[in-house]
Amino acid sequence: MTTGTLDRKGVNSHPDGGGSNATGAADKWRRLIISFGPLVALGVLCIVFSIIAPKFATGSNMMAIIQQASIPIVLAMGATLVILVGGIDLSIEGVMAASGLTFALLVANSVNGNNLGFAALIIALLVGVAFGLLNGVIHAKGRIPSFLVTLGTWFIGLGVATVLFGTTTPQISDPTFVSWARQSWLGIPVVVVFAIGAVVLTTVLCKWTRFGIHTYAIGGDEAISRVAGIRVARVKIALFVLAGLFSALGGILATIRLGVGEVGVGDGNLFLTLSAVVVGGTLLSGGRGGPLHSVVGVLLLIVLGNGLLLSGANPYVQQGAQGLIIVLAVIATGWPARKRLRIVK
Repeated sequence: MTTGTLDRKGVNSHPDGGGSNATGAADKWRRLIISFGPLVALGVLCIVFSIIAPKFATGSNMMAIIQQASIPIVLAMGATLVILVGGIDLSIEGVMAASGLTFALLVANSVNGNNLGFAALIIALLVGVAFGLLNGVIHAKGRIPSFLVTLGTWFIGLGVATVLFGTTTPQISDPTFVSWARQSWLGIPVVVVFAIGAVVLTTVLCKWTRFGIHTYAIGGDEAISRVAGIRVARVKIALFVLAGLFSALGGILATIRLGVGEVGVGDGNLFLTLSAVVVGGTLLSGGRGGPLHSVVGVLLLIVLGNGLLLSGANPYVQQGAQGLIIVLAVIATGWPARKRLRIVK
């Protein structure tokens, strides 16, 4: 029996190269559309909004877009890793809330005498790691769908944050972290630096490590990956841990930007993050896409909202336009792989 080999995208490659030339050409064009379609759409939106909204193409607005996209990009890196293996992480907002409030209560603040400095940052990140580890172990070892597991931990995170919140809003008074909200490193806002670092780290993991190859392989075909000797459960757990880490980082950055610990620090980020990953071209079934696709997806949605706002569009029109783009993106990326979607992972 011929099983073929696993390529980087996790696709089973048969040595006989079966399939007609026409099918191969169609598949090539489909991949090009999925890979570059969102980037082309982003360029078109920028041109259109530059024409109809003169303030759109200004340097200050471009910087505002980049800063607005930074935290969603950090979150999208974790979500992308999980979606690449056909899973989904709905715990983003809960992890952001729990990690953000943990951080706010451990640095110098207005409600207690704690002043752990950078140790507070590490502990808050470890809170996200703990949530990710819980998600990964229950999903991979317990064989529970990631949708159900992370839905539960989403509300656990919100519950933890609510308990920590108490009755008084903790205001961050640590001068180092307070300055991060407006400080720049080498002329680049701190939050943007963290976003760039997250993208670089995730890209290196996906494209130039064995771990990344195994991630794409599992998303392409989990059964064949097991036969090939890949430790599927271990890889999945590691991916959820990284997703928890990125969600925690996003929550900490958002808390620093606000200057206070807030249970609702992650509100709205789940929808934006998952939508951006899909719009960017990463398949919900796994095995194709990646971090750079998600960056484009985040920028596309942020630019759309920003451009419509500057154009004076009704808020309901903005929501409708974003929803339409998401539906079209899901159809475009998911239609060719619909035969693989017999089950929801």
